[in-house]
Amino acid sequence: MKLHGTLNSPFVRMAMATAIECGLASRVELVGAGAKPDEVNLTLAALSPLGKIPILETDHGRAVFDSRVIMEYFCHAAGNKQLLPDDGHKHFHVLTLLALAEGLGDACVTYRYEDFARAKALQWPEFKARQKTRMEACIREMESKWLPDLAAVTLGSIATACVLGYIDFRQLLPDWRKQHPQLSEWQNTFKARDAMRNTEPNAP
Repeated sequence: MKLHGTLNSPFVRMAMATAIECGLASRVELVGAGAKPDEVNLTLAALSPLGKIPILETDHGRAVFDSRVIMEYFCHAAGNKQLLPDDGHKHFHVLTLLALAEGLGDACVTYRYEDFARAKALQWPEFKARQKTRMEACIREMESKWLPDLAAVTLGSIATACVLGYIDFRQLLPDWRKQHPQLSEWQNTFKARDAMRNTEPNAP
């Protein structure tokens, strides 16, 4: 299997970390690929009309996207029912936490594009402020309501750790750890896992 993307993306990282947690690391090749907001990556576009990372090419030659679907695919391929339990209540609870983390990631990457990729004269301050508000709200929710669930290793906790790592990597919210010490302590513990250490972002 080939996973297209870069570990600098929180979405690619959460997919690769899931592969490692599922015991599939030896079967998944990370193929370096980036997707700029204003350009079409022809290689990615040939695999998916969205042209976004990550995209997984399966052993059967099919393209699987986006990150949430890829993470579920890895669980299915490995027969792993711990990261995404079958039980209805637990299953959708994990998926809701995953959606929260993915939403935080969307706000983070959007903020990063607006702040870093767009010319200063063209930036929309109110739009940036809205993304920052979303980021802060998600982190508050994670600490106030989800810490018991984050104690288990699931697709939700993997995604949460990867997105919080991205916030640190890009220095998007310098004070989040000070403001949310319990979530910070959890993330410091979780990032010591092999799946996290082996998927650290690797470029500016």
